[in-house]
Amino acid sequence: MVKKRRAPGEDRTRDLSLTKRTHYHYATEASGYECIASLDLRQNAVSRCAEAAVAAMCGIALIVSGIRLHLSSLHVDATSPSPSPVHEQLEFSIDDLKAVLRRRGPDSLGGVKVFFSLKSSNPSGEEQLECFIERVDDGVAFQNQNDQYEMENGSILQSENGCSNPISGAELYLLGATLQLRGVNSIVQPLMDASRNILVYNGEIFGGLHVECHENDAESLMLALWNCCSCNFSLDMNTCEDEFRRERTIVDILSKIQGPWSIVYWQDSAKTLWFGRDAFGRRSLLVHWPTVEDSRFLLSSVSPASSMFQDSGLEVDSGTCEVSFWEELPCGIYSVSFDAQKTDGCVVGEVKRHEWTNELLKELVEWKRTRIVPEHGDISTPYHKDCLSQHESHSTCLHNLQSASGNFQAPVSTPAEILLDALRKSLIRRTSLYTIFQGTMSASRKAELGPVAILFSGGLDSMILAALLDECLDPCYEVDLLNVSFDGCSAPDRISAKAGVKELSRIAPLRRWKLVEIDADMSDLTSETKHVMSLINPANTYMDLNIGIALWLASGGNGWIYESADEDEKFHQRVKYKSEAKILLVGSGADEQCAGYGRHRTKYRQGGWNLLNEEMKLDIQRIWKRNLGRDDRCIADNGKEARFPFLDEDVIRTLLAFPLWEVTDLEKPAGTGDKKILREVAKLLGLHEAGVLPKRAIQFGSRIARESNRKNFGSNRAANQASAGSVKFNKQSVLR
Repeated sequence: MVKKRRAPGEDRTRDLSLTKRTHYHYATEASGYECIASLDLRQNAVSRCAEAAVAAMCGIALIVSGIRLHLSSLHVDATSPSPSPVHEQLEFSIDDLKAVLRRRGPDSLGGVKVFFSLKSSNPSGEEQLECFIERVDDGVAFQNQNDQYEMENGSILQSENGCSNPISGAELYLLGATLQLRGVNSIVQPLMDASRNILVYNGEIFGGLHVECHENDAESLMLALWNCCSCNFSLDMNTCEDEFRRERTIVDILSKIQGPWSIVYWQDSAKTLWFGRDAFGRRSLLVHWPTVEDSRFLLSSVSPASSMFQDSGLEVDSGTCEVSFWEELPCGIYSVSFDAQKTDGCVVGEVKRHEWTNELLKELVEWKRTRIVPEHGDISTPYHKDCLSQHESHSTCLHNLQSASGNFQAPVSTPAEILLDALRKSLIRRTSLYTIFQGTMSASRKAELGPVAILFSGGLDSMILAALLDECLDPCYEVDLLNVSFDGCSAPDRISAKAGVKELSRIAPLRRWKLVEIDADMSDLTSETKHVMSLINPANTYMDLNIGIALWLASGGNGWIYESADEDEKFHQRVKYKSEAKILLVGSGADEQCAGYGRHRTKYRQGGWNLLNEEMKLDIQRIWKRNLGRDDRCIADNGKEARFPFLDEDVIRTLLAFPLWEVTDLEKPAGTGDKKILREVAKLLGLHEAGVLPKRAIQFGSRIARESNRKNFGSNRAANQASAGSVKFNKQSVLR
């Protein structure tokens, strides 16, 4: 229901802080251009920049067949004979793979094949590798600058005339399914340029590379990659004959991108395949390295659903160690340079992993904090301005805030204010420049279909995201708050979510907050559970499954809301509702960076500040494997894009620049010292009730863990005795 304006005399605390902030202009590097994010001007800025811009999320995949890969540099053994270990052998069709990619990108699906052949290039008979390219799926012709390279579906493009000997079975197959997120001009991946380079890209560019207002992220990246040297994996860059491209490498370009991404890129001139994912793994990319059982090299955003439940033929009691078919690709940039082996005419590829070249990014990956252990009096002493100067030199995300009158304001001076500024800009990057609606859509229809939703528990992290989203999103839009419960109104997250909506309505009375109540029952989710098991693959514990089911149901947005049944809004009725928002804000990364888990308190008690810091560092460095890949797959399966404001590069850098005791104080009780800095941010936003809520994981807050324990272990007590969270589930027993 629409909330009324606050009456005179009501709480004005947040009004004063908002009044101060409305005169600030927040200049961001979102997509390479500046946007005004003052509360008064944000609507004009968004409409100016976004109408022609196009952003898209994708499901991407690669199938490499008939090619021998050398993996020695990666310490992956693809040639040793079985049986130790035995890899799961899965068979799935291309249609199976396309179907699961289409769920991530329902707006378009494209595919391109690269075929290899050998060609004699000189009188001596020395053979060179040559490539032919064919579009094999429905889609528009490639958009090239040279008509010579344009081709329609099913036609083959070759680079030069001459006699070639096709190499049987040697091919690359690139697939891309697109979810259109903003703008009116659509794209179909894979993309190809005039030099026959091919790109499938699943990501957003929030900074680091320049993207014009009217350009698409993937197309801008394609141009930047085209400008790269084809010798960029050589030891001596000075051997490159192209002076213009010598200083640009693909590794440099990808290292600069701020934002989540995964990529597959064919660099034709160098006969090199590039692939990888961002440094924190915010976009899923699974890999199957070649094995004796299955010699293909595969990459995919998600595992085909049908492959999860095939019988591997292994006896349970055989004592054989079975290794999952799919793995999470470790974060980083990889290349495969192809060549023809003279002995048998087989195409071989040398796989290499490359180091990040962006020094600021390397600091984040290494997770270096300047001050960890406090000296006498540090904790009780207020944050000193000398520390602020040190922070400004360490972090690129701070800047002077300029008022509308042109006068410079004093810079923010407390850690919470500094972090609030970084978080606000992170939200702006992820929610502004966004136009999913056609120009003909009425204003009332816009209000009904809010573009951004929040995975909402009513806890500290989701409340901060909601309050900041209110500042960044046009007031005409409603905001869907997606809350899942396996115990109706009695689940802790449902209780805190309802309380959270009341607090949000107090500080943002003009926004319409829609609490979408998504109710579920474990006994009714047999087919859904089977589907989620394939999505979380290769994760295979009960905890992963419980979290995956909760995320998948929440992101689907099928639930209930309360609407007014009369004009005076005195009576309300519960009606069926489905959230149509394509962007879903998620609070991942807040607990890892601010010591929000119980194990952080345990480590602190065992080894003090140093051991706590090491545990937090470990959490961030493994978040790609334990959390983000799984979460991305479960959310994207509903045609939604997960965005993680707490994992913005500048937010991470800001938190690392503070002494550890400014971030957390685990001498204080739960709900006070843990995530200390975020609790202070909440108070700055006027969220006094949310600022003291203890941490509660989604599997416990939604009560899915309790219901799962009862079903699979008989009781919570039995599950706890078995450490159910880390126990690997049995496919048959889960589905019985």
